[in-house]
Amino acid sequence: MAFSQDLVRGSVIPIVLKLLAERPMYGYEIAKVVNRRTGGKLEWKEGTLYPALHKLEAQRMVSSKWADSPSATGSGRKRKYYAITAKGARQLAKRSAEWEEFTTAVNAVLMGA
Repeated sequence: MAFSQDLVRGSVIPIVLKLLAERPMYGYEIAKVVNRRTGGKLEWKEGTLYPALHKLEAQRMVSSKWADSPSATGSGRKRKYYAITAKGARQLAKRSAEWEEFTTAVNAVLMGA
């Protein structure tokens, strides 16, 4: 089942912040982790992920730095790695609590009290 874009848009920021709280990642890696963990149900493309990363960076919730990617041949190319900031961690805590309350409320209506 494909999810509506409204549902996807509302979940991108907290998901990105949660993954970056685990460890710094580059953009394509974030998309691969999301796709793997959701069994392909959330197949993020560049148009979904990179605008969110740029917004989070502009709001100082994530920082970024260019680094060589690890390579067995030693010819690694540069990748932009993103990391959560203290501000981003606070926002993640807030959004996680908000998400929990929101899904509980929606489930109470949709699934019955």
